[in-house]
Amino acid sequence: MKPHRNIAIIPCRGGSKRIPGKNVKALGGKPLIAYAIEAAVQTSIFEAVIVSTDSAEIADIARAYGANVPFLRGEDLADDITPVSAATIDALERVDPTRTIYRNVAQLMANCPLRNAGDILESFQQFVASGAGSQISVTEYGWLNPWWALTCDERNILHPVFQEKMGARSQDLPRLLCPTGAIWWAKTSTLVAHGTFYAPNYTGWCMPWERAVDIDTEEDWEMAEMLLGMQGK
Repeated sequence: MKPHRNIAIIPCRGGSKRIPGKNVKALGGKPLIAYAIEAAVQTSIFEAVIVSTDSAEIADIARAYGANVPFLRGEDLADDITPVSAATIDALERVDPTRTIYRNVAQLMANCPLRNAGDILESFQQFVASGAGSQISVTEYGWLNPWWALTCDERNILHPVFQEKMGARSQDLPRLLCPTGAIWWAKTSTLVAHGTFYAPNYTGWCMPWERAVDIDTEEDWEMAEMLLGMQGK
């Protein structure tokens, strides 16, 4: 048994309204879900890689790529409004009801296919070193500076969200980070106790934006395909 007793849980429901069949759709020649499974398996730090899904088709594909699918989750955890963390906690309680087998859990979203095994390992090293109860992956916003965000009313008049920051130089503004679902860690006790990865004093692990892409729309998919192609060069 590995010293830290880690489990990876990949929530992956069958329904997807914006990209039908997203999690089984081929990206770069293999199903989207395959990327999360392969990255987790390649790290060799997990005693189990579990896919939580309501879809028999996804379950079959997940097993073919090396994941365990010991159950199909209920419909109440496969809708559009249930937090993903609820599915992760459900899976954790099914496979470790006494919470004595696994010390840490990594939630790896299937719609973040560009994260790799090295990212998972580096994020885990920071998580352990920090002593935090939970940690989420984040990335920088890039060239679009969120401090200069504007709203637009019905007359097309613009209103700064952060009025006091509008005159500041970009290099003088605080660094802002955006959550990405690529790699979220928690101590199992922390996740179950708080019901969320946003537990008190949660920390962030910053990853490159080009591997932090969350695929939610067709435009996201096209960008992921482009970035995946660039990685192969």
